[in-house]
Amino acid sequence: MDRWNGRVALVTGASAGIGESVAKELVRSGMTVMGCARSVENVQKLAAECQREGLSGVLVPFKCDLSHEEEILSMFAAIREQHEGVDVCINNAGCAHSEPLLSGETSAWKNMLDVNVLGLCICTREAYQSMKERRVDDGHIININGMSGHRVPNMAAAHFYSSTKFAVTALTEGLRQELREANSHIRVSMLEAIDVANSVIYALSAPPHVQVGDIRMRPVEEY
Repeated sequence: MDRWNGRVALVTGASAGIGESVAKELVRSGMTVMGCARSVENVQKLAAECQREGLSGVLVPFKCDLSHEEEILSMFAAIREQHEGVDVCINNAGCAHSEPLLSGETSAWKNMLDVNVLGLCICTREAYQSMKERRVDDGHIININGMSGHRVPNMAAAHFYSSTKFAVTALTEGLRQELREANSHIRVSMLEAIDVANSVIYALSAPPHVQVGDIRMRPVEEY
């Protein structure tokens, strides 16, 4: 992780759970981490916690609703102005609503698409452009997915949500192909788990010639 010391990472959905854990581990590794969330108060508390613990990096809270493109673009503009740009993009934010295909609310379906698919794509595009503009050829884009992106659960309330996660699986592979066609050494990974902070560190620590594409983890007792 030495080569990432002092460099800039964006972690979406950094207010709780996986995003919170990943953000803190990247700060521990010496990175400047932009932690974004709709409710930024928890990220602010985490930033203060990192400072109290004397971690070598720094966490910068950003308030951003990924269902609104203008907020994402404003966030990237602020990152460009304050920190030049991003070297790592962790697409972790996601939302789920219990809306079956036969009776679900359109507004809820749209919200899941806006955050889980379009928000991820916009962040990815802007992160890539930031890297390209600064000639950063060793950047890394990591999509935090879920097992619902590989199998359809036998639960009507989760079917639409699962479709958005299948989209993330396809988008991750598509991004890998586009980066290859662009002769870019920026890497893309897809990670899945309840606790993936160590896997993010592993993917970032891999030598530049190693492409960690997809890590799937689940509890030992899970069927």
